[in-house]
This record gives sequence, C-alpha cells and structure tokens, in this order.
Amino acid sequence: MYEPQDAVISYSYLSLLVCAGTMYGTRTRQEERSPTVPRRKSREHSPAAWPLFAAMSVDALGTGLYVPLSLLYFLHATDIGLPLIGTLVSVATALTLPVPLLAGRVADRFGARPVVITGQLVQAVGFFLYLQVSGPVSLMAAVLVEGIGARVYWSSVFTLIAELADADTTGRAKEWWFARASMIRAAGTGAGGMTAGAALAWESTRAYHLLILVNGVSFTVAALLVWSLVRVSPAVRTHPPRAVTETEAAAEAGARTEPLGVGHRALLRDRPYLQLIFANTAFAVCSTFLTIALPVYVTKGLGVDDWVVGPLLAVNTVLLATTPALVSRFVRRHMTRVRTMALSGLCWTVWCAGSAVALLLPHAALPAFLLLVLLCYTAGELIHEPASNSLAASAAPPSARGFYLAAFQYSFTVGTIVSPVLFTVLFSRRAELPWIVLGGVALLGTALMLPLERRLPYAAVTGEEYVPAGEVKVTAEEAD
Repeated sequence: MYEPQDAVISYSYLSLLVCAGTMYGTRTRQEERSPTVPRRKSREHSPAAWPLFAAMSVDALGTGLYVPLSLLYFLHATDIGLPLIGTLVSVATALTLPVPLLAGRVADRFGARPVVITGQLVQAVGFFLYLQVSGPVSLMAAVLVEGIGARVYWSSVFTLIAELADADTTGRAKEWWFARASMIRAAGTGAGGMTAGAALAWESTRAYHLLILVNGVSFTVAALLVWSLVRVSPAVRTHPPRAVTETEAAAEAGARTEPLGVGHRALLRDRPYLQLIFANTAFAVCSTFLTIALPVYVTKGLGVDDWVVGPLLAVNTVLLATTPALVSRFVRRHMTRVRTMALSGLCWTVWCAGSAVALLLPHAALPAFLLLVLLCYTAGELIHEPASNSLAASAAPPSARGFYLAAFQYSFTVGTIVSPVLFTVLFSRRAELPWIVLGGVALLGTALMLPLERRLPYAAVTGEEYVPAGEVKVTAEEAD
C-alpha cells in the first residue's frame, strides 16, 4: 500500500527538455560581457567536500528513518491518544520557530561549523529522549529538544556549505555544492524511508525502539564527522570572494549596497533581500505542494487507481538523487540565478495548469498525462534549489550571512505550514481550485524575482567572483 509520508519531493532529468529552449534564450547582457566563470584555477580537490557530504548522508539517513515514525512511535510506545499526540507535537514544533534567527546570529559570530555540530548533537539527544517517553510531559520534552536541534541544523548547514564553497580552490560554483547536497540528502532520506518502511512491517515495539536508537546514533556520527574532518578558514568565512572589477561596479549601478550593521534591523532595511525572501516563500509553497496534494488529488479528485501514485513518486525520487548536479551545471552556463528562479516559477505554473486540465481527460490517458505534467513540476524543483540557495548565500552581507540565511529558510517553513491548509481548504470546495490558486502564487513569485536582477549585487546574480591579478579565469566547463 502506498504511504505518502515515505515520499520525497522529487526531480527529473527528462523535465529539463521541456524548458531547454527557454534557457538558451535567456542570457543577460552581463553574461554576454563575461562568458566565463571567473574563479581561481587549481587542481587541488577541496579537502572539506567529501567529509561534509558524508555527514549529510548519515544525517539524511536518520531523517528518512524518522519521518515514517513521527507519530507511529508514540502510539506504540505510550498510551497517549492520537489527538493529544498531534497537539503536543504541533505545540512543540511551534515553540521552535524563533530558534533559526538565534542560530544564525551565533553562526555569524563563531562560524557555521560549530552550530551545525551542535544541531546534530541536540537532535541525537532528542531521539535518545524518545526512548524514555512515558507520558505527555516527557513526549513534549523529547519532541521539543529534537525540534530545536533540527532548527539549529537546518538554519546553519547552508551557511556552512556557502563557507566551504567560498574556500573551494577548484573553480566549482556554489551551485556545485548545493546541487550535490540536494542529491545526497535525497538519497539518504529515501534510503532511510525505505528502511523504516521495511522495519515497520514487523509491527513490533522492539523494532520501533531500534529505529529510534539507530536514528540517535546516526546524528551523533554525523556530528563527529563534521567535528573531525570539516574545516573552514576564518578568513574565508568573514571575507569571501567579491566582484570588484569596473565592469561589475557599473553593472551594480542601482543595485542595493550592503546594509550597515547586522541583525534584524539591517535585514529589514535590505528591501531587495526581503523581496527575495517573499518571492522564495511563494516558490516554497509550490515546492512543498506535491507530496501533500498528489496522492489525494490523483485518487480522490481524478478517481485514478492508487497504484499510479507510487510509481510517479518512486521514479522521481530516484532521479532526484542522481540528476541535480547535471541539470544545475547546464542551467548555470546559460542563465543568471535570478532568471533561473523565475523560470522555476513558470515551470510550476505549467504544472498547475496541467493538473487542473487533467480533470477534462479520459481515465485511460491520465497516467501518461500525469507523468508529463509532473515533469513540469520537477523541472521547477530541479533548477530552483541550487540557484535559490546560491543566490541567498551570495546576496547576504558576509558579516551577517548566517542571520540572513536563517531568515531565508523561514520561507520554506512558511511553505510547509501553508501548503496543507491551502490544498485541503480549496480542494474541499472544487478539485481544480487548488491548482488555479497555486498557479497564481507561482506567477507572483516569478514577478517578484525578475526586478531583483538589477537590485541584488552583480556577483550574487551571476555567480561571478573576484579573481586576483595574475590568476586564471576558469570556464564553466573547466570548473565542473
């Protein structure tokens, strides 16, 4: 039987073909002036790449193990009823919402690496506390501790990736790092979900305890990997490469300058970055909509057999774990980060339109049509994540990047909160209504993105960085 909680939001290489023509025609004037990616050329492999990715793999495995267990474990391990469990989990989750901004401040002061380690260890403690849950109070405490750890980790890990990308001497762009982080996270989460699904088939309390124990150990191992093997130079953390040539200075005319100071007041004065957060919030609603809406819409709205949902998400999950780096490299050669994000909004708009049109088609044609429509969704998802994270990291002031990225991650939090409500309320009225509204949300995100091409710093928009005199420019092909 298909279990929606085991699904991972997925990607597809085939969907790239749908948008390839548009990508080729969207080079900006800045890109025409600068056809290469100005990076430092070196044959050395960044020593921090594989340890971080290994730690993320272990972390993602633990996350995949946890998702199917989030409520079932407490039902089997305690006598608490499901409504009270859901209420306690929701309250504990809400209490963790302020944590990311504090974690971002700490990352700016001490670096992201110790914050990431702390987040992983706190998550491990939270899962070990799961084993001691016996009533509502202990349940609330365990979920709260684990939730704080998760917020700390996710509000700082992207800052750590950005710091490592700045220290990379091999010419690889931030998209290289974020795309591979996405692949690893998808693979680990998928493997963890399948492992948990197989273990849960036993319907044994001992199996539940074993999975929770393995989960706590996995986060501990991930923290040890980061602590022992991942290193970031303080100089790179506080002074990442910048675009400073005359051409770039001219291109930044009219763009926002870095705000003075740090913290929420500086961020609130930084209107271009706030606009980026608002635009990404619209995209985050689209991104989180699939796994919530697809199973219900396909089976209840379209009346298609349940078996159709599983293969769609399974194929996409595999592609999500294998193709982001390839697609990101292709897109980076032909588009700015701003236009890439805008294009993702257009892909999601087409996905919404196709999903609504599916109501008019005969049942026999729906499986193939749903796959085709899903490719539009996956095209948007596939090109959005590396570009959005890279743009957010590069557009943030170096002295406040941790705080800015923590604020940026709230867009995904809002998307996670809004998507279930948006779909269920609208779907209960008319089956096509969620897709009409979501298509408008995607178009709004696109409209908010396009003006940022001239309002955000040139280096952040294009991904170009300063190259000291005498060093060699590396083409996109050589960098990858």
